Amino acid sequence: MEFQDDNKSHEAEKPEEVKIKEYDNRKKLGGMKTIPFILVTEACDRFSTIGFHVNMITYLTQQLNLPLVKASNIVSNFDGTSSLTPLIGALIADSFAGRFWTIIVGSIIYELGLISITTTALLKSMHPPPCPSLVDCKEASGIQLSTLYLSLLLLAVGLGGTRPCVMNYAADQVDMGKLSVESRTWNFFNWYYFSLGFARLTAVTVVVYVQDNVSWGWGLGIPTITMAAAFIVFLSGSPLYKKVKPGGSPLVRVIQVIFAAIRKRKAVAPEDPSLLYQNQELDSAISVHGRLLHTPQFKWLDKAAVVKNGEAAYPSPPNLWKLATVHRVEELKSFLRLLPVWAAGILLVTANSHSNSFNTQQARTMDRHLSSSFQIPPASMSFFGIVTVIIGLALYERLFVPFARRFTRNSAGITYLQRMGIGLLFNILSTVVAALVEKKRRTVAENHNLVDNPKAIVPISVFWLVPQLSLHGMTEVFMVVGQLEFLYDQSPESMRSIALGLFWIANSAGNYLGTFMVSLIHQYTGHKNNWLPDRNLNKGKLDYYYWLVTGIQAVNFVYFVICAWCYSYKPLEEDSEATEDGADRNGKIELTTAEKV
Repeated sequence: MEFQDDNKSHEAEKPEEVKIKEYDNRKKLGGMKTIPFILVTEACDRFSTIGFHVNMITYLTQQLNLPLVKASNIVSNFDGTSSLTPLIGALIADSFAGRFWTIIVGSIIYELGLISITTTALLKSMHPPPCPSLVDCKEASGIQLSTLYLSLLLLAVGLGGTRPCVMNYAADQVDMGKLSVESRTWNFFNWYYFSLGFARLTAVTVVVYVQDNVSWGWGLGIPTITMAAAFIVFLSGSPLYKKVKPGGSPLVRVIQVIFAAIRKRKAVAPEDPSLLYQNQELDSAISVHGRLLHTPQFKWLDKAAVVKNGEAAYPSPPNLWKLATVHRVEELKSFLRLLPVWAAGILLVTANSHSNSFNTQQARTMDRHLSSSFQIPPASMSFFGIVTVIIGLALYERLFVPFARRFTRNSAGITYLQRMGIGLLFNILSTVVAALVEKKRRTVAENHNLVDNPKAIVPISVFWLVPQLSLHGMTEVFMVVGQLEFLYDQSPESMRSIALGLFWIANSAGNYLGTFMVSLIHQYTGHKNNWLPDRNLNKGKLDYYYWLVTGIQAVNFVYFVICAWCYSYKPLEEDSEATEDGADRNGKIELTTAEKV
């Protein structure tokens, strides 16, 4: 009998022991040991994307014999579509699938797209006859273009699964709480973007050289093989990853708050916000790193948290279509607040949507010799922009931030919004320089009677393009990285994949708007003096296009300054003694994330 009692006692303790073991296992997951797996995966992903994308304008114009504007629009439309799908991927990840499985499925679809486009490059039947003279060329047929579009669609869908999730997944593995971030001497987003720079650098040199000098089969095959290797690396780290469970559909929560506020539109919100409904247990899954505090903006939404007629009777959970917690109301408020600032990124993308294509075509007409036997591939000129990003991020982290911190007393040196504003100024300067350089290039062509020769090499060094490319790189250092930080930090934690999806939505809208603008310019600037001619760039007025973009960017900068001036950072109640392993914590600290930036 004693033996049986002991056994019963042992069995009674068993579930508790299991919980302790599970807790210990969770503490061992994540951390810096997982970052190499994720960064290698993301670097290979970025290498593959840049590898097939950066020189795509050459593939379309030289291999498929498409006119410049049509080819550039295809590239821009692909960018727009591949930047639209991440919002769908983000909703799937945040709602039910989780980031890990969304990345897995997205990577598989993306690999299928790479295999498809590589196959089209290998099969001669998928190309029109060569046209070395660039005169009266036979364009790709409908079937050939349809196969290309199918490949690009698979690539766009695959990117929808990886783009909004990989960076967030890496951030999930480390403690991104305020106290932990301030205690580190490095910025996660700076170094994340810095590490990807080397993958981009390799793609625009090695892959582009292979495409231009060996074959397009190998030139697209290398990114395909690399992506397959990245997928294997990511899977191999699976046992180590901290897999954050999705907190349910954020879209449903947003609709619930709006619906509850409309139902109670006649209710009077109390003057004391502490009387609004709060339920930390109900919100625990969507407020792991801190609880959002009440803000006075968008007061009509507070009505969703007004308690009426025993709606919050304990222990029954409330009907969330009738009553929302303050945290859920503030989730929606936070999202609404960041939208005007986010929108400024759309015209930034519009300004740059065709710049890579046009820069490549400009470089093709210029003297690219490094020696008598070696020429820089036109698409490899983006090397200078990427090098600027790599060097710029290192200098920003190690020199600029410590210097600025002396004056601002801000741990990050300057705020996210200040960083973004500086980036917008760099982009304006970049388009001004681009206009002046193109005017110089075309003048040299006119002086040497080369305007009527579409294949002529204008006797002007391709290194004239370096200043505008470097300035564009500085735009990435300040605006792009700053925007990623801003969206991650200012979005509710349960909606961060969607916030990063917004980053890509801005890219999508900007690329589609850029396509629309370029199409209008091409259509209405006439046949004889067209700003953007089909075959012969020397007959165009590309500098006029750059001046137009500069004016648009100037207006956009004024808009951004107004939005930044009016912006209020989200207030957050966070644990004061944060530990990375998730152990018990004591005390709370009320802060606004303006303190972080």
